[in-house]
This record gives sequence, C-alpha cells and structure tokens, in this order.
Amino acid sequence: MILFTGYTIPRHETDNMTMKETQHKHLWWQEGIIYQIYPRSFQDSDNDGIGDLPGIIQRLDYLQSLGITAIWLSPIFPSPMADFGYDISDYCGIHPLFGSMEDFDELLREVHERGMKLILDLVPNHTSSEHPWFLESKSSRTSPKRDWYIWKDAQPDGSAPNNWLAMFGGSAWEWDEETQQYYYHAFLKEQPDLNWRNPEVQEAMLNVMRFWLDKGVDGFRVDVMWHMIKDSQFRDNPVNPNYREHQATYERLIPAYSTDQPEVHDIVRSMRQVLDAYDERMMIGEIYLPIDKLMTYYGTDSKEAHLPFNFLLLSIDWDAGKLASEINQYEGALPAGGWPNWVLGNHDQPRITSRVGQSQARVAAMLLLTLRGTPTIYYGDEIGMRDVPIPPDEVQDPQGLNMPGLNLSRDPQRTPMQWNAGENAGFSTERPWLRLPDFYKRQNVEAQQEDEFGMLTLYSKLIRLRQQEPALHVGEYKPVVTKSPLLGYLRVSGDTRFLVLLNLSHKPCYFTPDHFTFEGTIALNTIPEREGTSVKDQVYLSGDEGMVIRLKNS
Repeated sequence: MILFTGYTIPRHETDNMTMKETQHKHLWWQEGIIYQIYPRSFQDSDNDGIGDLPGIIQRLDYLQSLGITAIWLSPIFPSPMADFGYDISDYCGIHPLFGSMEDFDELLREVHERGMKLILDLVPNHTSSEHPWFLESKSSRTSPKRDWYIWKDAQPDGSAPNNWLAMFGGSAWEWDEETQQYYYHAFLKEQPDLNWRNPEVQEAMLNVMRFWLDKGVDGFRVDVMWHMIKDSQFRDNPVNPNYREHQATYERLIPAYSTDQPEVHDIVRSMRQVLDAYDERMMIGEIYLPIDKLMTYYGTDSKEAHLPFNFLLLSIDWDAGKLASEINQYEGALPAGGWPNWVLGNHDQPRITSRVGQSQARVAAMLLLTLRGTPTIYYGDEIGMRDVPIPPDEVQDPQGLNMPGLNLSRDPQRTPMQWNAGENAGFSTERPWLRLPDFYKRQNVEAQQEDEFGMLTLYSKLIRLRQQEPALHVGEYKPVVTKSPLLGYLRVSGDTRFLVLLNLSHKPCYFTPDHFTFEGTIALNTIPEREGTSVKDQVYLSGDEGMVIRLKNS
C-alpha cells in the first residue's frame, strides 16, 4: 500500500494508474522542457553586438546537453524594431539582423537533427505601421484593406472614439490626419491592431501559420492571444477602483471591452484547426488573465490552445501557503484533457533571481521542474542571471521610455547571455546592444560547468532526473499538507513516488507529518551533500533548501 496525506491507495488502484499511463500517449510538448531564447541576446555570430540565428546554431549543443527538448524563439521577422520585433512588417521573412531564410532553414534542420523542436513567436494581434497591409489600409477610406485594421471616427468634440488606453501609455487611439479617422493600437502607435472580425484578415494570418508549418516549425507561441477581438460596440472601459499611482497608466481602467471577448475563442479554434491538419504541432497562448478565465482558452473540448501560458509563478507572493493554495486551485480548475504548464520568467518580467534572491532561485528551479506539466525556462535562468541595471540614457525598451519614473523598462531582463569570462561574456566581440553585469566573469556558463554546487549543475541534475522519471514528467500531482514556510507535494506514476519538499524561507524548518508515514532516499537536493541520505517519518530542512525524496513502497 502507498501512504500519503491521510489516504491509503490500494495496490489495485496504482496498478490501474500504470495501465492508464501505458495506454495514454503523451506528446512531445507534454513530456518535454521548453527553453525561451530572446534572439537579440543569446549569441552574436557576426559581431554587430546583436544576437542572431547562426549564433543560436553555435549554441545548440549546449542546449541539447542541458536536456532541453524544445526551443521557443522570440520574434525574428522583418521589423522596424519599435518594439524589438513585436512590430512585424513581414510575417514570412527573416530580419537581416538575425540572418537569412537560409540561416533559419539551417537552424530548423540542426534543431531537428538533435531531436529537439522549434517554436516560433506569432504576433497576430497587430502589425507594424510599416507593414504593407497597414500602408494600404491608411492610404484612403476606400482602400480594399481599410477594414483590415480598426478605424473609427472622432467623437463630435474631436476626441478619441472611446477611453481605451494603450499598454505602453497614453490613449490607444492615434489620429490619422490624411484620412480624418483614428486607428486603434493596444500597444505602440507603431503597432496598429488588426481587425480580426474581418474574414480576410483571419485567412491571411492562418496562411502565415501554414507557411511556417509547411517549413516544419513545430508550433507557435501566440502573442497577446486575449487581445485579438474587441467589443463590437467599442464601449468605454470601466475605471479601476484599485488603481495605485505607482502602476502603469494602463491599469487606470479595467480592459473589460478591449480584451478577452467571447468571440476570441472562435479565432483560437480556427488557429487550432490549422495546427491539427499537421502532425503533432502545438500552440501556446500568452494570456494574462485570472485562472478561471485562463482555463477557457483550452476550449470546452480542449480544441483551442494546447498550453494557455500559466503565469502564476511570475506574480504570486513567494509564500508557501499562498503558493500551495494557488497551485491546487490551478490543478483543480484544469478542464478534462487540459495539460498544465509553468513559467518562472520571460522577456517581459523581472528574472526569478531578482525577485526571490539567489538562494531561493534554486528552490524555485526545483519547483518549476517537479510540478506536473510542461516547464518553460527563460534563457540564463539556469545560471542564475539577474536583472541588470540599465542607466537612463541607455534604456531602449519603449515600455520604459514611454513611462519614465515608473521603472517599467524590460531591458534589465533582456541582457546578453553570459557564456564565459572573456570579452563581453563570449556573447560578441563588439559592444552588446545592452550592457552586461559587472560580475559576469564569475557568473557564466563556462564557470558553472565546472562548479558542482552551481545553479547550472542543479538545473542539469533536475532536468536529467525529471526526464528519466515518468513520475516527474507525466505523473500525477498529489498535494501534501505542510506548515509554512514548507511547500510539499507528491509525484506518482504506478509504484514510483517522489516527495518534494521546498523551504521557501531562509530559516530551518521541519516536516513531521502526523497523518502518514514515509521512508525514502533523497534523490536530489539544493544542498548536494545531502543527496543519497535516507529519511524516515521526519525531515529537517535548512533555510533555502529543497529536496526530492524517492519513497519506498509500503
């Protein structure tokens, strides 16, 4: 019998679990680990200070050795770079900064030869204001593409059509003097929103997906998926009663009518249908919404996004009780057929090490790689990279430039990868587009590859154990009742069980359950000296310690 949390699972039940797992085929995006690359900052091959596709090819062996199974690239398409690639002027090309289409084809081939997958960033909500579609749209009110974007008359007093705000500050409406109308932009004025209610727009963007899928791309991360459809009546958004002055101006209103409209699910389903026409392709949705709304993007029959991005770990207080509650709520809310996923960092959010500190970042890594579901690692987190302070005169991110004084620039988490102690951390022989931290010579991949106690070694061991053990990459999740500051849970697959215990504080704590007994061996620990130690019925943890215990069968 297997004992945990006060309940005894009879042997026949665990046998049934094993049979179910054997019968169910998990797909690559369920079993694997996704690694996000911000191409400008990963590796520069032509010494212009900006990362590129050949540079990524140079580093594929590193990613393969780390155990990465899928790579997600932030945008690499032609762009004026008003928002560093999220303002696209050609969806079916490669920006010369990053290389050529031949370079992309080689990257895709090299990724697949190593048994890995490649995921592209798709930005369907808006284009660049320099995209030929928009240039045609704004040429006249009678343009065939006028309705490809969202154009509205001014109000009688000449003001904007409604009160909607842009994410990067100010009104979301920009006046066009030539055609005497406003166009809508949820982000920069250089990023006009497409009108997804227009069937021609829908088909054009679905054809973009087909173009890359025909090339062999394995999936897409869809940018701001919840923004794609707007209220047909363009009603004013309500005032946010909880707004505080230190927040971005966008937060002054609740985007009730400018985002997350019911019709968006029809669009996501149509995108999913395109993917399903190909073999084992997948779609991730960027969706910053509460859990109950997030779950709707799986679709009522799991026929929308394969993985609506779960950003819970990016925003929640680093508190064991709150984390346990939210993790359990997320697990309980998943629809039938919905597969979980977890994210610790990305190009829009402060790095995990800067949020919780170097010691707790090790515990966070263990959390990310032992929870049920697909984990996404942000480049550099595996060596504990921190946000780098960027002087005001070097800030490049439009979010930071448009809202000075609020410290909202995303440049600090986008700095170049720290490969070695050489010139510019081995990223480039020229000055990088963003500065490196002063301490890169002692915190880099090469140094950590020789450090058995370093963050990179911990990530490598976690990934290896996770990928070797079905209990950790596709097994069940079972919550364990603990007292703060301890977070605990079980991962179970047939007869194999792992107990994960994470101390989310700097002080020692103890795990002495009175509702079940256990015995096992510490398989992995943030303190390597404790690995291989036998434990029974009681475990003490140092501050900032996390452990994965392989339990014996009872």
